[in-house]
Amino acid sequence: MKSDKKELIFDAMEQLMSSVPYKDISVNTIAKKAGIGKGSIYYYFKSKDEILYAVIERSYRRAVHEYIESVKSQSEVPALEKIQKLFQSIIKKDFKDNEKNLIVTLHLNNDILLHNKMKYFAIQEVSPILTELLQQGIKEGSIKTDTPKESAEIIVAVLTFLLDDNSFPEDSVSMKNKLKIFAGVLEVCLKTEPGSFDFLYNMSSSS
Repeated sequence: MKSDKKELIFDAMEQLMSSVPYKDISVNTIAKKAGIGKGSIYYYFKSKDEILYAVIERSYRRAVHEYIESVKSQSEVPALEKIQKLFQSIIKKDFKDNEKNLIVTLHLNNDILLHNKMKYFAIQEVSPILTELLQQGIKEGSIKTDTPKESAEIIVAVLTFLLDDNSFPEDSVSMKNKLKIFAGVLEVCLKTEPGSFDFLYNMSSSS
């Protein structure tokens, strides 16, 4: 019952953020949307910010779960192809616009703390998966690095920073160039074949 009520609160926040500016959302409006009493919300959360952070964390976990479901039966798929699918989940607009994924809040809110929380969740949730994929690539011989865990954390941190409109106002040409440079850096650092990360900027331009 406790988790069910939390899910109601999370769903209400997601629905409100798709139509109401974050600054105009209050605990009262969340409670009304969820169909529960205001006191019930304060039983679980201290503020609307705390609710938002929890929703964003759930959003990343859903994305990770969807990715895992899409590749779990594909053990024969090369690591670089799996990495492409993982990065695609971060870059593609159809992922960010999904009403069940509030990563889109990066484009809706200028709160620096919120952006830092988003990046923290990205590193916490996505980096472990990327670490496993780098380790797979090492075994296959397509990737060469002695530090897969640290490499994964840096890659996710840099990618989320590049894609953060609060850091770089959206400009498709400039973004494609940044991702092209980043793709080249990855090829050198991970000692992969030329063109291994071209999908980064190709997906960005087609999203």
